[in-house]
Amino acid sequence: MSQCYKHNHYVPEWYQKRFLPNGQGKQWYLDLNPEQVTFDGHKFSRRALLHWGPSRCFAQDDLYTTNWGGIENRDIEKFFFGYLDNAAPGAVTHFANFEFNSASNDAFNILVPYMSVQKLRTPKGLAWLRSVLGGIGKNETLVGMQRIQNIFCNIWGEAVWQIADASQSPTKFIISDHPVVAYNRECFPASKWCSGFNDPDIRMVATHTYFPLSLDKVLILTNLAWVRDPFQNPRKLRPNPRYFRQPSLFNILDIQHHRFLSEEEVVEINYITKKSAYRYIAAQKKEWLYPEKRLRSTHWRKLGDGYLFMPDPRHIHGGGTTFVGFEGGGGDGWDAYGRKPWDEGYEDNELEQHEWKTMEKFKAEWAVEYGPNYRGVTLGFGDNDLRWSMGDEYHRSECKRDKDYLKLSGEKARRRRLKRTDRGLKEC
Repeated sequence: MSQCYKHNHYVPEWYQKRFLPNGQGKQWYLDLNPEQVTFDGHKFSRRALLHWGPSRCFAQDDLYTTNWGGIENRDIEKFFFGYLDNAAPGAVTHFANFEFNSASNDAFNILVPYMSVQKLRTPKGLAWLRSVLGGIGKNETLVGMQRIQNIFCNIWGEAVWQIADASQSPTKFIISDHPVVAYNRECFPASKWCSGFNDPDIRMVATHTYFPLSLDKVLILTNLAWVRDPFQNPRKLRPNPRYFRQPSLFNILDIQHHRFLSEEEVVEINYITKKSAYRYIAAQKKEWLYPEKRLRSTHWRKLGDGYLFMPDPRHIHGGGTTFVGFEGGGGDGWDAYGRKPWDEGYEDNELEQHEWKTMEKFKAEWAVEYGPNYRGVTLGFGDNDLRWSMGDEYHRSECKRDKDYLKLSGEKARRRRLKRTDRGLKEC
């Protein structure tokens, strides 16, 4: 049997190379759980830190090889992953250098399914899938992966997208053996939601999904319901949490970009990447592999003051129902959570009114905390220039509104519990 397609990269070489500058052929590769071996009667651990090229990292022999009646088959690696890994690099590059143009729609339609498969194709993802499918064997798990390959696409397509930038930070992004990372501030690494091969459910309202695109760029996806109401139970499921259903529409112009991360924020993201890895992480520089040594606090809930991945809520609006008409007649429609007019909860007026109140409250609190300048900008219809600030007058009105919110019963106690700083309030 040919040895072609035997050495399977669950994190593709092309992706790893995006985190190496031109001319650098090796990266620092850290084994978080080195094997214990016995030699000549002595036990020792294999070397944890290695300096390897992408061809040797994040790979396993016959990870995708099926065996039916003693006959090995490597078509999954050759055809299924071969197609994805040929199409995805251009889409990843497009969003790493995001600029809305005629290629954006195709790039979106390639990137989202690729991320869904990337989350499933790793040893951690396959172990999770095997448990979900009832502990079936390897062959059936690999077949199941292809059958449900787009499982996460609808949830991500209804999220708030943000492209954050580490170009102003000396530290850049690291990658792991499970590069599509899920983070929920109420799901700690040792909790049942994160232990072993588990990740926080992306349908939990406060779960953010992020995917490093390059050394300097990371794509962050946040459930819309969390941005509209960050005061609810973080482990509650978002509205309409069904995986498999007809997709709704995504407005690429709503993507928030040009959010420049601080050094501390980049290190915090790297820390989450490391804690979410199954066994291996890699970085351009050795010191980036140990983010925990450089953080003021590794408290899971306090990273980024609890809002590390949150997009700027001042760009978020209420409603969101979309209708489309088709050439030749007929049409379709969805609300902001992908529900059809005949679905239960469609345009839930009570939910909309509640979200409007919490969203306005959150916008005021955010303006006080982060000032008048936006943490990320969007492209709007008819805009010739990006709007970088809400303006001083509007900001002052939001500060006043936030002070009024602070007079509400229990509000000061809530903010003390979150250990929110009073820096913004003093500035106002």
